[in-house]
Amino acid sequence: MEVTILKAMDRSEKPKKVRDAGFIPGVLNGPGTTSASVQFETKALNKIVMKHGMNAKIWVEAGTEKKFGFIKELQTHPVERKIIHVAIQLVSKDQEVKMQLPITFQGLGELEQKFLHVHVNKAEVEVFGKTALIPDMLVVDVSGKELDETITASDFHLPVEIRILDSELEVYASIKAVREVLVAEAAAEEDKTAE
Repeated sequence: MEVTILKAMDRSEKPKKVRDAGFIPGVLNGPGTTSASVQFETKALNKIVMKHGMNAKIWVEAGTEKKFGFIKELQTHPVERKIIHVAIQLVSKDQEVKMQLPITFQGLGELEQKFLHVHVNKAEVEVFGKTALIPDMLVVDVSGKELDETITASDFHLPVEIRILDSELEVYASIKAVREVLVAEAAAEEDKTAE
């Protein structure tokens, strides 16, 4: 398994000053109520988020220490969409945690060839389990799906030790005809204009 390391530097400046200097301000939350203000290199943090997602599990190198954790919260600029603050939760690898995992859909090209589209109802799944066993994201292959089929917890193939906290009946996405999606989007746009 690939080890992802992010270097954290102590921070005493206000977040705005840190961002102006080209870094991303953040906080390391330890066990209990302990926390430390830090800053990260923008390029390094962006690379990790792009590759491993918004809940990436990482090793944080702070001075001479290396601690395991996961990205608990990312704040982004409302217009520019760039990361402006990050909170990292430090945990032991066998500690049980609750996390929101993003869903990534693969096989969209095959669906498009059948004039089908994934209509997402819920883009994240809430799970509970040992940190080391929880993946960075859930990948669902939709290439073999047909019209009106749904994506449910049974499509995730998680290790048995990981528990999904959402309702068993939760429908995360459904397969729709491209035409239906376009008509629904046009109707929604008309509703907005009417308001």
